[in-house]
Amino acid sequence: MSFSIAGKTAIVTGAANGVGLAIARHLADAGANVVCCDMDEHKLAQEFGSNPGMDVLPNAGEEAAPDSNLRIFAGDLRQKLTIANLLSATIDAFDRVDILVNASRQVAGSDPLDADDKMVETLIDQNLMTALRLSQAVAKRMISQAKEDDAENVQSIGAIVNLTSIAAQRTRPQLMAFSIASAALEQMTRSLAVALAPQKIRVNAVGFGSVMSASLRDACAENGDLRREVIDGTPLGRIAEASEIAEAVHFLASDASRFMTGQVMTIDGGRTVLDVVDTDRH
Repeated sequence: MSFSIAGKTAIVTGAANGVGLAIARHLADAGANVVCCDMDEHKLAQEFGSNPGMDVLPNAGEEAAPDSNLRIFAGDLRQKLTIANLLSATIDAFDRVDILVNASRQVAGSDPLDADDKMVETLIDQNLMTALRLSQAVAKRMISQAKEDDAENVQSIGAIVNLTSIAAQRTRPQLMAFSIASAALEQMTRSLAVALAPQKIRVNAVGFGSVMSASLRDACAENGDLRREVIDGTPLGRIAEASEIAEAVHFLASDASRFMTGQVMTIDGGRTVLDVVDTDRH
């Protein structure tokens, strides 16, 4: 069993903040070539651009150091041209792509009784369709490069990992739009896993609960009871670090999980197995 991803090339979306940022850094530290993609060019440059050899792809005239295993790419993945440019830039930089991590997602509230609320459409577009379209484009590249590599006897030619949420199964009314998009992403994971299995491409997901990201820290600062509420509702009694999600993604991207596909790995400290009704009478 090998957890090594050294020398492989990964695309990580949503890489400027939170969990996506932690995943990009973790995979790069593990020896992978990583293209960090996000809409926020300023934050990408802030997090990665000060490192030697960094450049914003696909802008011309900015050359990276030959030994750099990181690149940054700024763009709106809701645009088909951006997806094509991202893939092209990745191939130009590292010649191939072996891992895709769809970590770009938007979390937003919605009014389930407001017929004019467009948040369901917005989050389907942002959280589901970008992941689907990018997965389709990357899978085609993985298949073509496997033919070039003559990888007939290889057990896995690529891995796709989607980030979803326990909101796909456990929800609150104000999170209806996010829950719908998360559930759709999980079903997309299963469907693509079946479709791509004959091509030896594995598709899995990580569904997680509360993670101590910058946004959660800000929310806890605004609501003094929120941190205790989350901890009390989590059997393991704490909030996850972003690095713990990154480690799960690493496992799913490596050959250690070579016989796993179509699965949603839940990282939630036990929240989804807890009965919220505190009574012994059933």
